[in-house]
Amino acid sequence: MQSSKGHLLITGAAGFIGSNFVELVARAGYAVTVLDAMTYAGHRANLENAIKTGHCDLVVGEIQNRDLVDSLFQRVQFSGVLNFAAESHVDNSITGPKSFIETNVVGTFTLLESAKQHWLRMPELMRQKFRFLHVSTDEVYGSLGETGKFSETTSYAPNSPYSASKAASDHLVRAWFHTYGLPTITTNCSNNYGPRQFPEKLIPRMILQALKEESLPVYGTGTNIRDWIHVEDHCAGLLAAFEKGTPGSTYCFGGNSERNNLQVVKTICAVLDEMVPRKDGQKHEVGIQFVKDRLGHDFRYAIDDQKAVRELGFHRKYANFEAGLVQTVKWYLDNFEWMEKVLHNERKHS
Repeated sequence: MQSSKGHLLITGAAGFIGSNFVELVARAGYAVTVLDAMTYAGHRANLENAIKTGHCDLVVGEIQNRDLVDSLFQRVQFSGVLNFAAESHVDNSITGPKSFIETNVVGTFTLLESAKQHWLRMPELMRQKFRFLHVSTDEVYGSLGETGKFSETTSYAPNSPYSASKAASDHLVRAWFHTYGLPTITTNCSNNYGPRQFPEKLIPRMILQALKEESLPVYGTGTNIRDWIHVEDHCAGLLAAFEKGTPGSTYCFGGNSERNNLQVVKTICAVLDEMVPRKDGQKHEVGIQFVKDRLGHDFRYAIDDQKAVRELGFHRKYANFEAGLVQTVKWYLDNFEWMEKVLHNERKHS
């Protein structure tokens, strides 16, 4: 693959955020090798555009497979690594935490060790330019009350097996910088939304359920609050962190769009009322049903991303949650049949 800017190893990029990032860096002139285990949330179709242009190739495998990871570093002189690979659904981590430890903790350790050996073998000039960027979450910080925001200086206080596994991986990345000098960068972001998100998450699930005129289950009373960032804005921030960030640093990215879960669902319903009215003439809100709250459900997340604005020039394309939601709903309308097929195949194999 020809590249004007370098060749990146991007793990977990057949999923939601990673595939959007691959398209961004391919347009920016990077060559990309994607390593993805292709579990239920990863799909080759998410990468087809980048593969067709010749900027991306896909290797199927797990990041905790040291022999495989080492073979990739031996084959390609990567100029950087971006680790998106993670088990990420909180509900799944509650019922089956083992895979979260294996991928998020052991996998990150394996990737760090292999990257370190590769970095140590590089010529000095390439070593200075090499970066290892680790993509994390605001959930490692725990839960907020009515006020305040998370920032890069917030103490870690994970409350679920998922967030605990991500916190552990963040600490490993920090340690490999301070102990070995590997030029790492960690990013923590708020809830993402946008095209290609697997419909286990709130927004795509509500869209698809509403389109089928099925129930719209909302945990508890729907008052839990999240800060929503469009995936395109998050990916732009990640590229800025990779290209401009200081090794050893952490950068937080948020959407400055706090909404409680009930507001999110009602907004989705309002958008669908305009685009695809229900056959019975009722508003889509009629499908909302409150269900038993999940275990360890954090009350509120919010991000202060002023460090990223100040040091990286980070800015958001989407002014607010509603602006990005219309585009997101349109994508799911256009891809409804494909997403239903994906869900059907997942149910058969689960």
